[in-house]
Amino acid sequence: MSEKPNENFKIVAKNKKAKFNYEILETTEAGIILTGSEVKSIRNGRVSINEAFVGSKADSMDVFLFNSDISTYKQASYNNHEPRRPRVLLLHKAQRNKFLNAIQKKGMTIVPLTMYFNHRGMLKISIALAKGKNVVDKRETIKTRDWNLEKARLLKNFNK
Repeated sequence: MSEKPNENFKIVAKNKKAKFNYEILETTEAGIILTGSEVKSIRNGRVSINEAFVGSKADSMDVFLFNSDISTYKQASYNNHEPRRPRVLLLHKAQRNKFLNAIQKKGMTIVPLTMYFNHRGMLKISIALAKGKNVVDKRETIKTRDWNLEKARLLKNFNK
């Protein structure tokens, strides 16, 4: 799965800081187990994955999405959900084992990149195995981004 879903996908949440704070090594797509009120809230655009991270609990081999904020759905009344509860991610066993073994290494983490509805209307989340960047790497990213903007500006003026 690529990092950018094509036009058949409706992106509902994006973690814009992930590529700045982490060096992305490998991405994959995962399903997510939700309640009905959570899905309705997400369809209304009331979701944030900026502070979210992926990991496992000590007593479980499942992979969870922690600290994602899905606001409560007002029309759900007493059947509402907890906004920041851990949510189970659905991965193949080989992918799960590969990711969980990789986060045992120093500096490796699993970060959510985007949350979207696929062409079948199923909610999917794009997660990445990443390594944290230090200050020097972040400066290099800023320098590259600024140079690309300046280069595009110069080429635009040159072609006129």
